[in-house]
Amino acid sequence: MASLPDDATLAAARLALSIDGPVATITLSAPDRRNAQVPSMWHTLTAIGEALPDDVRVVVVRGSGPCFSAGLDLGLLSPDGIEGEESTLELMNASDEEIIDTIDGYQRGFTWLTDPRFISIASVHGFAIGAGFQLALACDLRVVADDAWFCMKEPALGLVPDLTGTKPLVDLVGYSRALEICATARQVTASEAADLGLATAVVPADQLADATDDLVQALLANNAGAVRETTALLVSAQVEDLESQRLLERTAQVRRFRALARGE
Repeated sequence: MASLPDDATLAAARLALSIDGPVATITLSAPDRRNAQVPSMWHTLTAIGEALPDDVRVVVVRGSGPCFSAGLDLGLLSPDGIEGEESTLELMNASDEEIIDTIDGYQRGFTWLTDPRFISIASVHGFAIGAGFQLALACDLRVVADDAWFCMKEPALGLVPDLTGTKPLVDLVGYSRALEICATARQVTASEAADLGLATAVVPADQLADATDDLVQALLANNAGAVRETTALLVSAQVEDLESQRLLERTAQVRRFRALARGE
């Protein structure tokens, strides 16, 4: 298995990582930049996903300082760029194939959060804008402080949401509401997020950490193998027809019977 990024690599990518038994916590750790995101962050998130120990059952993603994430660091769109980071302006002048391949690499920093080996939770406070909104959407569950709000800012910048946020948004709120949220680039408050099903729970801001931990402990309370198999079934249920899904359920139950017989 690949090695987890070291502390220096994490810090350079504006991240921190802690693993406490079955729980991994990823913290966006650039509060002076409102946890704005850069390509090195996305690549490092991918590296974390590839190297997490198999006994990790829950991944929590949180932001340090006053907010979850302000989204793309707009310095990437400036002529000077950001030292050590891939230039977005240069990428705009690359070939179509290079742009597509580069963004694919960025997206992988988000897609691993739906791996059924674990359940991912975004613990959101302040605001989650653009890439921040998409990072929260990439997680399985979202615990949201009552002061939080979301915004899909990309269309206001002349861009599209390209960090895997469109599918989970439509899956959660439906096409029409997703279109309205994206096309207007408006703010979605915590209370509206709860009404729309974007938020798993909304809690007072000073209770966010405790509420997130409570959810973590509830997720850890049941058999790890059963939770992983059930997670995988719910993922497949989004794309499979009934007959295919019935077969997947039966074969998953065979694995559980065998595992229980082994005392697992």
